[in-house]
Amino acid sequence: MNIGIKDVLRRIDIFFVLYLLFLVICLSLKFIYSREEIYFAVNSQYNEAADLFFRFYTNIGDGLFTIAIAVVLVLFVSYRKAFLLATSYAVSSIIAQILKFAFDAPRPKLYFAERLQGIHFVKDVHIYLVHSFPSGHSVTAFSTAVVLTYFSRQKAWGVVLFVLAVFAGYSRMYLSEHFFEDVVAGSVTGVITTVLWLSFIDNKQFLHAPKWQNALLKKQAA
Repeated sequence: MNIGIKDVLRRIDIFFVLYLLFLVICLSLKFIYSREEIYFAVNSQYNEAADLFFRFYTNIGDGLFTIAIAVVLVLFVSYRKAFLLATSYAVSSIIAQILKFAFDAPRPKLYFAERLQGIHFVKDVHIYLVHSFPSGHSVTAFSTAVVLTYFSRQKAWGVVLFVLAVFAGYSRMYLSEHFFEDVVAGSVTGVITTVLWLSFIDNKQFLHAPKWQNALLKKQAA
């Protein structure tokens, strides 16, 4: 196999184009508005239905959700795809953790410690205080979306997975777990790391052997 970065980007072309547009919009907003302005603009838009929705929806950016998908791939799709998803998650998560501890940035609840009465917090959501940059959930959501788009033969899935990842990132701001910058940086980390990793690891010959196309509960390939 000879898979390069261009080949990976070609497979996720619709997702990647949408992501670039999204990134341009995010960077433009960052130049126009301050951290505080963006945070309170998001925090002021809440209701009970959204509280309930984002409280649970944010879990699609949790590593356990990605691991669950990998398990489904092992059982029903192929060992290769499960391996690509699991290792992409592992690599992007390690990089995210390194960045989190390197920057050691405060999260909104600590950053606005003297203004908490004016902030809406969703009931029964544990709010963390440190290691805000970048958003780990955003890293995982965008990394997982890239890998699943890479697998998909239907281009429309790139649009769906992009939207799901964006909402996962937004949920982190809605829940006051992260700032806008954390989410954007998390998305960049997830996308770039995963594209580079796929272009490296999916070149390995062993992943394209017939046995790696099997799954535990799928009819074995010859």
